[in-house]
Order: sequence, then C-alpha cells, then structure tokens
Amino acid sequence: MSQFRDFNLKLLVLEELMYGPDPLLPVYDLPARLARRGIGDPASYVLENGLHTEVLPESREYFETLEIPAELLARVEELCFDAGADVFRHCAPAWDGEDDLFDVHSLDDLVLLPNLRQVTFVEDGVLAVPDAAEVFTARGIETD
Repeated sequence: MSQFRDFNLKLLVLEELMYGPDPLLPVYDLPARLARRGIGDPASYVLENGLHTEVLPESREYFETLEIPAELLARVEELCFDAGADVFRHCAPAWDGEDDLFDVHSLDDLVLLPNLRQVTFVEDGVLAVPDAAEVFTARGIETD
C-alpha cells in the first residue's frame, strides 16, 4: 500500500476514486455518518461547535488511514485542483474555500500515480506549489 505525504493531494486522488464518474472505492458519506449520531445538518453542527476551520477528526482519521492499493492509484489519469471537490465537503462541511485548509503544498506524491496524464487548475483552486507547471511538464503531465 502506498503512503501519501501530502494529505490534501491524497484527498484529490480520493475525489477521483470515490466521488468521480466511475467510483472505484466506496463513498465516504459524512452526512450519513453524522445522521446516525442524530446530527441532521453537518454545516450547522460544525459551525455551532467551532469546527469550521478544520477537517473533522473522524474524517481526517478515516482518510489518513485509508489505504489505496497501487492498482487503483495506477488508474488515476486525471486530477482537478478545485476547491469545490466533493471530498472537501465530507471533511469540512462548512468550509468556504477562502483559506488554505485544503491547499496542496507538495507534489512529491505524484510518483504514486504512474498513469497521471492530465491536471486541471481552477482559478482560486487548491494548488500551492511554486513552479507546479514545471513539475507537471517534467513528468509529461498535461495541464489545462
């Protein structure tokens, strides 16, 4: 199993594997998990409890310990560095995208994605790596 160093890059990989058009992993559903505890509105819950500036501990633990088999990592061909990724809503349901909570700070984990061929950047996205375009170009990864 592969170990990611940048948690936020792992989340973007999980966005593709869990929430993409052809999910390859079971979806982590934070609202359903909270509903089982009697919490109906995740965003209100985190706001009322002062948790809106962080990844919820239960989500962090789940995603940090989730092991992604190499054969699934090899199926990731595209990544989108978008602050609107579904996986972020399952980590921080009241996150407004205005801070760096989900910024990717390292691309060292790209070695775990042998078939990554394209990345998409979104204005005000979550890529905070200087010279990222050069890193992608050196790896033969197209940028949009």
